[in-house]
Amino acid sequence: MSDRKHRYRISAALLIALALAAAACGNDDGGSGTGDGGATALTGDIVVSGSSTVQPISALVAELFAEDNPDVNVSVDGPGTGDGFELFCNGDTDVSDASRPIKEEEQAICDENGINFAELEVALDGITVMTNPQNEAVTCLNTGDLYALIGPESEGFANWSDANDLGTEVGGSAAPYPDAPLDIVAPGEESGTYDAFIELALADIIEERGAEEATRPDYQSSPNDNVIIQGIEGSPSSLGWVGFAFAEEAGEGVKVLEVDGGDGCVAPSRETIADGSYPLSRSLYIYVNTDKAAENKALKGYVDFYLTDTGLNEAVAEAGYVDLPPDRMEATRAAWEDAAA
Repeated sequence: MSDRKHRYRISAALLIALALAAAACGNDDGGSGTGDGGATALTGDIVVSGSSTVQPISALVAELFAEDNPDVNVSVDGPGTGDGFELFCNGDTDVSDASRPIKEEEQAICDENGINFAELEVALDGITVMTNPQNEAVTCLNTGDLYALIGPESEGFANWSDANDLGTEVGGSAAPYPDAPLDIVAPGEESGTYDAFIELALADIIEERGAEEATRPDYQSSPNDNVIIQGIEGSPSSLGWVGFAFAEEAGEGVKVLEVDGGDGCVAPSRETIADGSYPLSRSLYIYVNTDKAAENKALKGYVDFYLTDTGLNEAVAEAGYVDLPPDRMEATRAAWEDAAA
C-alpha cells in the first residue's frame, strides 16, 4: 500500500491543507481554472462530511481539484454516514459522503429543512469480515455464523464456542466454533458500514427470528475504521468488519475471512466485488446540496471534477476502491447533469 494512500487514512484535512498551500505557492497570480478545462478562477469554501469509508476518495479528489483551483478551500471530515446526514440535512454541509443510501427518516428531515439534493453513486466497495491471523480455526463464515456470533441473540457470549448451539440452529456452517475469547471490534450504529453489514449479512435471519435488535450491544464499537483494524490486530481471536480498502491496507495484520452467502465461500477482491459474487458488496455515494451548488460555482466545479475520469477512475483506484462499471458511471454523470441544470 502506497505511503500516499496511508496519509489519507491518517489525516485527510492535513493533506488538503498541504495541497492547497503547495498549489498557492506555485500559482503566484492566484491561479485559474475550474478543474475541468474551464478558464474561470474559482474561489470559496466547500464542506464535505460523512462516511469514513468514502472520506479517502473525497479527500483525494479535493487534493487533485486544488491543483487547478488553489483558492478553493475544501474540508473533508469522516464522522460516519449517519452523523454526516444529520449535518447535511440541517444545512451545515455541502456534500455528504455515504456508504449506504439515505434512510427515509433522514430524507424526511432534509425535506422538512428544504434541503434538495442529488444522490450520486461514485464507487463500489465490499465489507470485509476479519479476524486475527493467529485465529487458524476459522476461514469462512456464512450468514448463519455471522448472526450467531454478532446478532442480538449472542449478547453475553464471551467465547466463540458459546455460540455453538445458536450457530447450529440458524445454519452456521462453521459451528462448532473454537473455544477462544470472542473479541468483537466493529462499526457502531452511526456508521453506514454498520447499516450495510446488517442489510447484507443479517437482515434475513433477523426477520425470520423476529429479533427486535440488529446486533448484540456488548461489543467494542467505533466509527473509525483504523481503530477497528487496531482492535483486530490486538486480539488473537478477534472478529469484526470494515470496508474492503481498509482491510486491504492492513495487509498481514488482519486475516480476511471468506463469506458464504449461499453459493459457497467467496473472498472479497476487486473482481468479486465488481461482479457482485462477493455477498457483502455495496455501493458508495456522495449526496450534493443542489441549491448550494447552484449558488456556489466552486461546489459545482468540485462535483464536476469528482465525476470526471480523474475522480471516478484515478481517485477511486488510488483510495483502494473499485470503479463503477461504465454504464453506471454514465448514469451518475447523467443524474448530476440533470440535477445541476
